[in-house]
Amino acid sequence: MDIQIAQSAVELRGVSHTFESRDSSTEVLRNLNLNVNSGTFVSIVGPSGCGKSTLLNFVLGVERPTAGMVFHGGKVVTSTQSTMGLVPQDDRLMPWATTFDNVALPLKIRKWPLARIRPAVTEVLRKVRLEGFESHYPHQLSGGMRKRLAIARTLVYESGVLLMDEPFGNIDAQTRIDLQRELLELWEHTRPAVIFITHDLTEAITLSDEIIVLSKRPAQCIARIKVGIPRPRDPSRIQLDIGFKDCYAELWNALQRGMV
Repeated sequence: MDIQIAQSAVELRGVSHTFESRDSSTEVLRNLNLNVNSGTFVSIVGPSGCGKSTLLNFVLGVERPTAGMVFHGGKVVTSTQSTMGLVPQDDRLMPWATTFDNVALPLKIRKWPLARIRPAVTEVLRKVRLEGFESHYPHQLSGGMRKRLAIARTLVYESGVLLMDEPFGNIDAQTRIDLQRELLELWEHTRPAVIFITHDLTEAITLSDEIIVLSKRPAQCIARIKVGIPRPRDPSRIQLDIGFKDCYAELWNALQRGMV
């Protein structure tokens, strides 16, 4: 199934991938076609091990698929895309660096002048409610604050594409809802294209414009579900929306078909 969205920021054409080892081979993706529009929030769900994280690696350019092509801004991805932001499952913060320096690192790599770095970092820390913690180290922050810091580090250089690999998977329910709310507010302000990996169907509905459903391995796109719930959305009340029940049922049924 081809997932067609106009004005794509990211496009996958006929992407297939097989992991080869000395004794065996495992096909994880088969003929995957996917377009993600600029400014669109797209979640990807599917069974464990179906290749969702591998897909993100192809988009970011840190790995190459066995077959097919990946495009970013209309150009073929052949190397790591420094203009994309990635928020991984673990925060990957530098433990020896302060909150300020963790966020400033990608700007220093891009050789921004200090006079530009300081106000940019200060502003993004304010947006994620970490002002006052500039001199703290990661071990001095709570789990939720570390997630905010990881998001801030990605947002600071205003990437047009944001990749998120189950970023809220290992935190308590209340903090998760708070982070979802903050992510939505930040996204509404900057509107990057987002590809968000999650196993949580409620989370996918809460955040997304569209949800892509992958089958079991070798993964193929088996459904594209538009989320018709109006924005802005309140993650703590999303299940009370009149459209939530039908959207959840459609998503669940698609996942079950993908397991056959």
